Parts: sequence; C-alpha cells; structure tokens
Amino acid sequence: MPIETTATVVAEIPDDAELLAVPYAADLDPVHAVELHLPVPDLLAHYEAKGEAGEIVDVPVARAGGVGRVLLYGVGDGSPKALRKAAAALTRRAKGRDTLTVVVPAGDHAAFAEAALLAAYSFKIGEPGKKTVRALVLVGADEEQVRRAQTVARAVALTRDLANTPASVKNPAWLAEQAAERGLPVRVWDEEQLRADGFGGILAVGQGSASPPRLIQLSYTPAEPAQRHVVLVGKGITFDSGGLSLKPNENMKTQKTDMAGGAVVIAVLGALAELGAPVRVTGLVAAAENMPSGTSQRPSDVITHYGGRTVEVLNTDAEGRLVMADALAYADAELDPDVVVDIATLTGAITVALGRNLGAVYASDDLLAKQLLEAGEASDDRLWRMPLIDEYAAGLESSIADMANVESGSTYGAGSITAALFLREFSGKRPWAHLDIAGVGRSMVDEGTLSKGATGFGVRLLLEWLTRG
Repeated sequence: MPIETTATVVAEIPDDAELLAVPYAADLDPVHAVELHLPVPDLLAHYEAKGEAGEIVDVPVARAGGVGRVLLYGVGDGSPKALRKAAAALTRRAKGRDTLTVVVPAGDHAAFAEAALLAAYSFKIGEPGKKTVRALVLVGADEEQVRRAQTVARAVALTRDLANTPASVKNPAWLAEQAAERGLPVRVWDEEQLRADGFGGILAVGQGSASPPRLIQLSYTPAEPAQRHVVLVGKGITFDSGGLSLKPNENMKTQKTDMAGGAVVIAVLGALAELGAPVRVTGLVAAAENMPSGTSQRPSDVITHYGGRTVEVLNTDAEGRLVMADALAYADAELDPDVVVDIATLTGAITVALGRNLGAVYASDDLLAKQLLEAGEASDDRLWRMPLIDEYAAGLESSIADMANVESGSTYGAGSITAALFLREFSGKRPWAHLDIAGVGRSMVDEGTLSKGATGFGVRLLLEWLTRG
C-alpha cells in the first residue's frame, strides 16, 4: 500500500541535506546563496538554462563522507501554475531518495507544496513506497499554507488509494467501511434497508452481483452555525462490467476506478474539519457492483426510483445515472439542501468532447457554475461548462415509463448532455451541478502531479469551493 510523503517546514538549510533544490529566476540568479564549484549564473548559462518552470540543472557537490547533489530549478513567472510544474518536476527527479530539501521560492507556497506531494504519490501492491520520496523539507515556506497543502494532498491521495484498490478487495460494503473511518457521523443502507426505503435504482444495478449494494451517507457540521447546507453525491460503482450490456475487454480493464466520484465525496468530507470549512455538508455515495449474472437487470426492464419515478433501462452500462438518481431524489426529498453537486465518471462521451485535461460541469444555476469554474482554476482541477440543451431531453422519452436511461436511437447523439439531463430530473428545483469526470478521473501517464491510474480529480476544486464559504 502507499506510504504518505511528509512535508516539514524549516527556517534554514539543514547541514546534512544530501539532496538540495534551489530555485533560480529567469535572469539565472538563484534566490538563495549556494556555494558550488562555479558561480551559479555561469553554471546555468553553460547548461543554456532559461529559467522555465520545471527546468532542472543537476549539480554534484562535495559532502562530508561522499557526494551530494544540488538541483537548480527554474520557476518561470512564479505563478501558481508555474510553481506547481516546478515542484512536480523536482519530486519526480528525486524519486527513490528518502529526503528532498527544497528552498521554496516566493509565491503560492500551498500550490508548490501540494504539487510536490501529489507528484510523490505511488501505489503498487507488494512494493509500498519503493519509488517515493518519503520526506520533503521545505526551507522558508509558510507553515499555514503548507499545512493546508498537506491536508488537501492527503485527501487526493486517499481518493486515489480507494479508486486504485482492485475490485477483488473493493466492493460496496468495503467502501462503506472506508467511509466510516473518516471520523464523521455515518449512515449506511444495506440491501434490505434499500429495499424497504424504495431505492430501486441502486438495487437494480447491484442485483447481478454477489456483493450487495450500499448507500452511504456522511455528515459534516462546522463548529459555528452554518449559513448553507451542501449535498455532494458521488457515483460509487466499485466495478463496472457493463452488466448484460457487456463492455469490451479493453474498456473493462480500468473499471475498478468507476467509483472515483464516490471516493472524492468520502475524501472531501473527511478533510473539511481540518480545513475549517464554514458550510454544512452531507455526502452521499451510491455504491454498487455492476455485474452480469442470472439475476442481473435486463435491457427493457422498468425500475422505480426513490420517490416513485419510473425508468426504462435500455442499456445496463448506463448504470451510474441509475444509482445517482436515487441519491439525488433522496437528497431533494429528505435533506433540504441549499445546493446539490454530483460527481461521477459518467460518460465516455465527455472524454471525446474534452479529452483528459478538463472536467465537465453542467449546472442549473449560473452563479453555482461560476463558483465551481473559479474554484477549478484556483485549485488546478479545471472545468469547462457544458450546455444543458432542453430539446435533447426528448431523446429520453419512454413509451412505457416516465423516462428512459439513455436515448433511444441517435437523433441527438449527445451522450454526456443527455446523461446530465437525466440526472437533472431527480435534483428538484434547487441549484444543482453535475461534474462528469470520466476523462479526467483516470490518467494514462506518469506526468506532473499525476500517476497512472486514479487522479483524485475533484477533491481540490470541491475543497477550494467549500472552504470559501
């Protein structure tokens, strides 16, 4: 399992620092005096350094009892984006070393420390932490900013851990156990309680699996009376085979991460107290395993969701919206939130539309959309607002139920938009936003702050948004 990288703030460079990183600006002057065998500007000029963010010049130096290294690193324009790039490059260069000592540049120390910690993340069963920097020593950093960065990075790492865990270990009951470990009030509906309370969507998706479904509710209440109540809803499909509408093998290999939205909700709720979020937040994770078997739901089945709305299931691989519809309807009917935001690896269509660097946000409220977009820019979990085109809702009509879970035919062909329109039907009239993170929830590369596998996308932006008040 992963080993957490720690970050410590000190005022001066430790005498025993074997691997030291010192920033330099575009004029090739280091921001901290460092003794090398040549003047630093001359050395940087020799290597044709430009001061760009992420640029590193590796210099061996004499140390007591051996040879150490100094990493001279560029910080570009010093913006948060540049500092994130520089910090991630440093951590990646230092992987395999126990400790990296970094003289921190001026600017956003939270962004710098957060990126350094995220780039150190590693998940490999059987070789925990083998290629991970165990400790970051940050010289001259702002302690409060670094403390926040550690909390956020820890929440992102938890989300990645949960999503990267193999489905042979992870099932809905296991996910509920992980939620219970956050130290918050928790309520879990088991299969019988789900049936008694009418959660037909969650039950239908999970009925083909030997691992029964769960609905998980977490609650955070701030110390001071809150002015707002936010509900977060996460998709918790612990493995998605597609059900009887079976996925191709290549598409199925990554489906242990199909509960990434639910993992985000669990991790965010767990971090709110440490960050002092001023709003009341309820998290709902609709968890099920979508498997083919003799008890699976069938294409053409009609299910009754929480609250009584009926849905004709035309494709069992469009299951995320079915479990989330129950949670959204429950939130609207029972929790009386001021705002509802759901997050899910929902549609392959959004990956085609936006690729793997931007998440999608659909919103019924312009102010909510603006707040989430701004939080995404500030946190580096960037979003792009997509349209809710009302005319496309006609594609979800059913002749035998209130609606269908996918478009019948290909009149509109906008899979991500129609999925969002489906969810909107269950969110009530209150401000609501849907984050489709199917493209950004998984990374295919080891690069920057990302490692192959789950990304934890959504944690940073939701924590940024919720802690603003």
